[in-house]
This record gives sequence, C-alpha cells and structure tokens, in this order.
Amino acid sequence: MSKLFTYEQVAEHNKREDLWMIIDNKVYDITAFVDEHPGGEEVLIDEGARDATGPFEDVGHSPDAREMLVKYYLGDVDPSVSGLI
Repeated sequence: MSKLFTYEQVAEHNKREDLWMIIDNKVYDITAFVDEHPGGEEVLIDEGARDATGPFEDVGHSPDAREMLVKYYLGDVDPSVSGLI
C-alpha cells in the first residue's frame, strides 16, 4: 500500500528547495528535477505544490517524461479527502 497525502500536505512543499506536485492523483517530490526540467524551472515552481495534472497533460509530455516520474513518486492523494488546491 502506498503512502497517502492530503492536498494540504502537498501544499506545504511549495519552494524551489522543497517542491512536490500531484499528477493523476499521485504525489511526486520534484525538488531534484527543478534544475533538469527542459521547460525551465519557472513552470515547475508555478505549478508545484498542487494538482498539476491539467498543465502536465496540456503540454503533451512524452512517454519518456512520464517514465521519469517514477523515481520522484512519493505516494497517492488520499481518496477520502476531497478538495483542490
């Protein structure tokens, strides 16, 4: 069973030095990826600390980009807690 996080917990990780985001109800710690992101750090910082599924899908990330998420995976959004941030 994966670890569960609330939207509020994800929202606490909102700085370049500590940045999480949600994509498809999965929580990722993308802190180490900020400097490597091909689209620049600004977009990650702007979309970080919340559900970034829409913007992630809108860009049309490649299968390789989706595979990269695996190493940043922390757990899932707690399904018993509703609310968007």
